[in-house]
Amino acid sequence: RAVTLLFQFHEDGFLVLEHFFTAEECDSMRNQIQGIVAEMEVPPHCRTEFSTKEQEQLQAQGSSDYFLTSGDKIRFFFEKGVLDERGNFLIPKEKSISKIGHALHAHDPVFKQITHSSKVQELGRKLGLERPVVVQSMYIFKQPGIGGEVTPHQDATFLHTEPLGRILGFWIALEDATLENGCLWFIPGSHTNGITRRMVRAPPGTSTCVEFVGSEPAYKDSQFIPLPISKGGLILIHGEVVHKSELNSSESSRHVFTFHVMEAKDTSWSKENWLQPTPELPFPSLYT
Repeated sequence: RAVTLLFQFHEDGFLVLEHFFTAEECDSMRNQIQGIVAEMEVPPHCRTEFSTKEQEQLQAQGSSDYFLTSGDKIRFFFEKGVLDERGNFLIPKEKSISKIGHALHAHDPVFKQITHSSKVQELGRKLGLERPVVVQSMYIFKQPGIGGEVTPHQDATFLHTEPLGRILGFWIALEDATLENGCLWFIPGSHTNGITRRMVRAPPGTSTCVEFVGSEPAYKDSQFIPLPISKGGLILIHGEVVHKSELNSSESSRHVFTFHVMEAKDTSWSKENWLQPTPELPFPSLYT
């Protein structure tokens, strides 16, 4: 069975593993994040709205060191339209948050335990990963009614390695992800053509901190297939597979914990990536 699953993953660029985590594990992550949000203090100048539309991405994240220096911290990013022009919340803060990143796996005991859980390590070994390191993690809320769409993209656009093919995403549904609340959509087999766009650190003195090189081709909606998955399910995401999610137009949220792993053996991490390991937080080994 493991062999067919591996074949499936290499064929499609993704793999769905239902019920990989228990309901208890999912609830422990949700409870933990609730505590983190309750204690969240957001300095007004840091109230960066998170967006996936390229121009807005550059404005919101690019002008902000808050995003660029979040690789080794726990930081907060908000949905569009939840703040007034003075940076005050128009809706309760716990309903306005888009995601928390990018080092939950390093700083929070619950998320650290999940990331390095024996079943994740075992899966890494089945996939043939020799020296996997964890590069980032995120908690994504996909809030009811306002959880924004995530336009078609490849994770390697943001997390570039030489050679390509060394990045792997682990995407864990902490609630059922459905067609209504914004499940992931993939183009099967789209991980074999390299990447067409990169987000890189802009040269010092530029008005934005990051810029895009290249462009995302126009994909047809008909190329995508939806992957609804129930609570506790895991989707493995190849770094170059094209995927997206729609706006959450439902009345239920779609909480997810996701982290990215790099095979560090014979791989170099691009110095131009927005995310860089720091002396305080070198990328930790997945295997403990």
